[in-house]
Amino acid sequence: METVFSIVAFIIAIGAHEFFHAAAAYRLGDMTARDSGRLTLNPAAHVDLFGTLILPALLILTRFPVVFGWAKPVPVNPANFDSPRHGMMITSIAGPMANFILAVVFAGLLRLTAAGNLLPQSAGVFFLYCILINVVIGLFNLIPVPPLDGSNILAGLLPLKAAVSYMKVSRYGFLILIALLYLGVFERLILPLAASIIKFLIG
Repeated sequence: METVFSIVAFIIAIGAHEFFHAAAAYRLGDMTARDSGRLTLNPAAHVDLFGTLILPALLILTRFPVVFGWAKPVPVNPANFDSPRHGMMITSIAGPMANFILAVVFAGLLRLTAAGNLLPQSAGVFFLYCILINVVIGLFNLIPVPPLDGSNILAGLLPLKAAVSYMKVSRYGFLILIALLYLGVFERLILPLAASIIKFLIG
């Protein structure tokens, strides 16, 4: 049951994450995601068979210390934005923002469930998984390493010349990310910060 809760919560989290990317790009003038059928909350439109379902399930079942995965990236054409760098920054911020909003919503549902015994205990456990996964996904994507959202956010804040130099590391982004995970950035930074946020949300 915990495995099922984790996978369902993960699918909900990435579906909202990718939808907010698509919605932000659409509001800023880029129709690419909409024309590709990605401007939807339907998780099926964003699911990557291996990255969304198979890999997380294997990691959960084998009790791997770090569970991760990915959805199909939302297609975005920065050339359609009035300001490509600003547009990409806002579009990138939208994904983690979706996860933090969902975490707040599920925290509210958990509080209501606990206060009034309105739903079975299993519902409260599911809400807790949703809070945890959304907070972790939101924080993880803010790491400023390509291809994570944090890289586009940082690039939008840097001076143009520095941003161009910074984005050149994108070809090594996956290797850098693996190295950071190996060095314990997840356990030493993401998880403690996530725990603090969750404690604040649920009391």
